[in-house]
Amino acid sequence: MPGPLQISGSVSVPEAELHWRFSRSSGPGGQGVNTTDSRVELSFDLAATDSLDPFFRARALERLAPRLVNGVITIAASEFRSQLRNREAAEMRLAQILREAIAPPPKKRRPTKPSRGAVERRITAKKQRSDLKRLRRGDH
Repeated sequence: MPGPLQISGSVSVPEAELHWRFSRSSGPGGQGVNTTDSRVELSFDLAATDSLDPFFRARALERLAPRLVNGVITIAASEFRSQLRNREAAEMRLAQILREAIAPPPKKRRPTKPSRGAVERRITAKKQRSDLKRLRRGDH
């Protein structure tokens, strides 16, 4: 967990750029829930970071725009009772979000049309079905 957050093979975020906040989790949890700060908020200032290539940073800012508040993305994790496991979950979620945000866009779909044989098979099947229903009616 200590050290830079690895996003992909060549991209990582230094630990100094990750800001942590801890608070009490809501919901059930037994006696320890009222005393332990197990809820974790991980913030990363995407707009001001120097750890990402400017091209990647621009792409991530554009794709994550709805999730950002003043250029900062915040991940909250409170699904585990342990602060350590919530920290790991928040780091994994941030890494996944950033990995998807800097990924290259999918290739454009090249439109195709059905082959002549496929069209003929479809039309033949429709005619057979039509004939079958016509024969069932009785007024052939």
